[in-house]
Amino acid sequence: MVQSVIKTVIARYRTILENQKEWIKPVFKKPQYDLVWNRDYSLSESYFSVNTLEGHVKLPYFSQGMEKYFDHAVYKFGTAKLVKKHGKYFLHIPVTFEVDESNMNDICNVVGIDRGVNFIAVTYDSKHKTRFFNGKKIKQTRAKYAKLRKELQMRGTPSSRRRLKAIGQRENRWMQDVNHQVSKALVESYPEHTLFVLEDLSGVRNATERVRTRDRYVSVSWAFYDLEQKLTYKAKQKRCSVIKVDPRYTSQTCPACGHTEKLNRNKKLHRFRCKTCGYQSNDDRIGAMNLYRMGINYLVDSQVPDTVTAEHDSAVKGAVNHPAM
Repeated sequence: MVQSVIKTVIARYRTILENQKEWIKPVFKKPQYDLVWNRDYSLSESYFSVNTLEGHVKLPYFSQGMEKYFDHAVYKFGTAKLVKKHGKYFLHIPVTFEVDESNMNDICNVVGIDRGVNFIAVTYDSKHKTRFFNGKKIKQTRAKYAKLRKELQMRGTPSSRRRLKAIGQRENRWMQDVNHQVSKALVESYPEHTLFVLEDLSGVRNATERVRTRDRYVSVSWAFYDLEQKLTYKAKQKRCSVIKVDPRYTSQTCPACGHTEKLNRNKKLHRFRCKTCGYQSNDDRIGAMNLYRMGINYLVDSQVPDTVTAEHDSAVKGAVNHPAM
């Protein structure tokens, strides 16, 4: 137990030095204890056994939803963290298990996912159906955080700085929770062996440097990478795959005739209207449709059987004849 405490403190110092490049004394506001599986703790369906200074103690715990994880041939428990919060003890246990790699020849569905601010995600799938994840409430919540942060920064007092740090941590937890919900909904909406196609947004910050400073918080600070990471590992659990493609012109290219022009898209109204063939729809939906098409091309390049790509190809051709959504 003493060794665990020492290692936890060393790890915290190492994290501070790596992230902040300076020597800062770590502060542990909540009691916590790192527990190594089968050394410091063990777990069964009826009790939790933990190593203390007075020996092992067996305690009952709330085990609902844990049943499947006791198949130790499949699931492996890792180093857990015992935390006291709001007068109760919580045990955070990492669980690892092997998942078969998805084979591109098994792909039965393709989903293009356009990510943005007004809509956190817009999808377009092989059945030429579109789904919108509205970002209005998220924008409102973020605006409240931004306003509160600005007020605290203007005060400049020690208490306001502490409050500012707490607000930042709270917003980060909220953002991660939203991304968990969105990524979970995406994966559960489609069958196994689905190929999710995302824009490669690794350069999104550089691309938005011309955005006005007062609007930059909304434009570049949403955790798109976090959403991508959560979608990727959830997709693997369901034997699905995620690829990233070049995002250029995905909202300016007509999915019906292929004509690409900047004037096809009206950013203010979030509308797309092709200057050549007249096809029109929501600009985020157009982005998702073009990502879907790029997924089809990826499958063709991967030499997926022609029957599979033919089905997908006919689906997108049928979609442009549907009423725009």
